[in-house]
Amino acid sequence: MQILHHGAVNGVTGSCHQLDINETGRLSSYLIDCGLFQGAETAGKSSAQQLQIEFDISAIQALIVTHCHIDHVGRIPYLIAAGFDKPIYATKATAALLPLVIEDALKIGVTRDKKLIDAFLLRLESLILPIDYHQWTPLPLDDSNAKQHDVTEIKLKFKPAGHILGSAYVEFDLIGKVKHRVVFSGDLGATYAPLLASPRSPYRADTLVIESTYGDKNHQGRKDRSKLLKQIIEKCVADNGVVLIPAFSIGRTQELLYEFENIIAKNQHNPIWQNIDIIVDSPMAAKFTQKYLQFQALWDSEAKRVVNKGRHPLDFEQLYTIDSHQDHLAVINYLNSRNKPAIVIAASGMCSGGRIMNYLKRFLSEPTADVLFVGYQAQGTPGRDIQNFGPKGGYVMLDDERIDIKAGVHTISGYSAHADQANLINFVKRMHHKPKHIRIVHGDDEAKQALADKYHQLLPDCNVEIGKA
Repeated sequence: MQILHHGAVNGVTGSCHQLDINETGRLSSYLIDCGLFQGAETAGKSSAQQLQIEFDISAIQALIVTHCHIDHVGRIPYLIAAGFDKPIYATKATAALLPLVIEDALKIGVTRDKKLIDAFLLRLESLILPIDYHQWTPLPLDDSNAKQHDVTEIKLKFKPAGHILGSAYVEFDLIGKVKHRVVFSGDLGATYAPLLASPRSPYRADTLVIESTYGDKNHQGRKDRSKLLKQIIEKCVADNGVVLIPAFSIGRTQELLYEFENIIAKNQHNPIWQNIDIIVDSPMAAKFTQKYLQFQALWDSEAKRVVNKGRHPLDFEQLYTIDSHQDHLAVINYLNSRNKPAIVIAASGMCSGGRIMNYLKRFLSEPTADVLFVGYQAQGTPGRDIQNFGPKGGYVMLDDERIDIKAGVHTISGYSAHADQANLINFVKRMHHKPKHIRIVHGDDEAKQALADKYHQLLPDCNVEIGKA
């Protein structure tokens, strides 16, 4: 067995890993995710170079998708264009979300031709195989030479990762004269997120490939971050200002809506919370929110209790969803002349495109405006620049335009959909049969090294290494 990496080893984007059941890779191989590069990881490469499938796909028997964030699925159209025609395995919720994500990616980065997009989506949907959580599923195997290499069967199981709706970590059993279990973490969620249950550790992993986005940091606790969110918003809107929250359309947006509905419900006599407009300016987010409602069975027990009380955490009175581009422009004009506070949630989460850009261009230079970051900002993205230079009175370049940052800039790391260092350590610590080999991916250098040091302390006899391309 060998594991190759075609992304997410020089940073946190472009997740794409290849599991070979033999050392040459000429027999059966399996691809885990095929994501888009973002931020600093695109430096020096043209758009075409970033998207090219530069590895041999002839032996790949299947693609396994852990979840639907673009840095895990954005290169799938180019994989299919390169000739991939094998099954795509995903959880049922991920299978429902994936065509929506890919359709949006095609519209933004490839073509607006509806016939071409529809034809591609039909092709994509013909390859997707939805799988239930906790179900062992045999994978196709090129068994013409398998017996030479002692692997006669390979199967997978999806387990809830608690990151976004449908997210999973994946267990692979390679079965022959011996059985070897390989676990790919995908992106693990933080504990005590309100909508999705926290991930539970696998019983066993012989080899573990694990993300390290927050491998060197720990998040604030749930109560503390909810309290801080309320305090920051109240401070920001004391002057009837607008608060801009860049957030991914899947996961972060729905979690924030849940939190805001909860604050409003608990502050019935607070005029700030009873008057504030909460605007989600993202057609994609609206579609994903409908999917969250469709898959309510996957919600955490806390969220189900809220619904049973007759409340609607993702669909409440003060929530406004913006669809068309014309309405988007009208909202920006409205916010210019408003006399009441407003919160705007818009993609992209790292300010690298999408509708948030128009809000930033208009309001970053306004002292009454504020930007609130609730998720990871990758190196080289405008979001990281605003986060770094905004508090120092600096500037940011947006679409080749210099914008002086006079708005307030705030960060609440606790709302990251990623596990923190303590979660990542506990994921391994709570396994009954712990891994002999850990490969760390999907993180900045400092985060990967910090997590590697912690794993060395936890498992002195384990081979802990940092993944390389």
